[in-house]
Amino acid sequence: MLAGLTGCFATEDGRPTVVVTTNILGDITREVVGDEAEVKVLMKPNADPHSFGVSAAEAAQIESADLVVYNGLGLEENVLRHVEAAKEADVPTLGVAREVHPLSYRTDKTAGQPDPHFWTDPSRVRTAVRLIGDAVAEHVDGVDKSAVKEQATAYGKQIGQLDTWMEQRFETIPKSRRKLVTNHHVFGYLARRFDFQVVGTVIPSGTTLASPSAADMEALTTTIEKAGVKAIFADSSQPDRLARALKKESDVEVAVIPLFSESLTEKGKGAATYLQMMRANTKSIVRGLAKS
Repeated sequence: MLAGLTGCFATEDGRPTVVVTTNILGDITREVVGDEAEVKVLMKPNADPHSFGVSAAEAAQIESADLVVYNGLGLEENVLRHVEAAKEADVPTLGVAREVHPLSYRTDKTAGQPDPHFWTDPSRVRTAVRLIGDAVAEHVDGVDKSAVKEQATAYGKQIGQLDTWMEQRFETIPKSRRKLVTNHHVFGYLARRFDFQVVGTVIPSGTTLASPSAADMEALTTTIEKAGVKAIFADSSQPDRLARALKKESDVEVAVIPLFSESLTEKGKGAATYLQMMRANTKSIVRGLAKS
């Protein structure tokens, strides 16, 4: 939802500033904005959106931006209070996750709560691209609105092509094998879009800040054995100790495969952009599930 009326900060070259909380949304926003404004991304590569924080200077940037783009629905747990402060200071803000028809968690400790991890569904990201373009054109003074619209349209087409490519690749996985076990609840949107079943998670929560109990681990081990799951997908930016411990406890042969789930990487590290991240993940999922 958009809030606020006017921004008041520009860079030294006179361009307005759009502040973005997460690096995934930062990449998407840069594609939409182009050179029309300075895009400042708060979350560093390989950081955890649930736990990263901001400095006093960065908090000041949020409150003086021309537009703040944030994920919302509780994702940036240590940053959202600064976004709220910006709203109170009449800075325009866009909470993207709430505007793309969010899903709710269906199981475990977070059942019924809204799921903020919408970016694993490229069709929702395409909606986000349009929303960001509209917000920039409406609230950021000095941008070329037609240029922003053209850039949003062009990038939206790339997202649509990604969506089609992912669907085609996932079709190589038999439906009986489309079962996911991940570190925590992060792929619900991908599961809904591409007809996967999330069998369980190592951490039975929507945040990496939670911890599994011994009972949680035992229950998930039983689920994996009954479902015949062949792979556990662990976040590449998080230690996979828990996933490997679960693999050790299970009687079935289970591979531990890293995915880029909640953060982009530095350039050259496999997932420096949203498009790279989703293509890399798709290939990893297909590799882990398509064959016996």
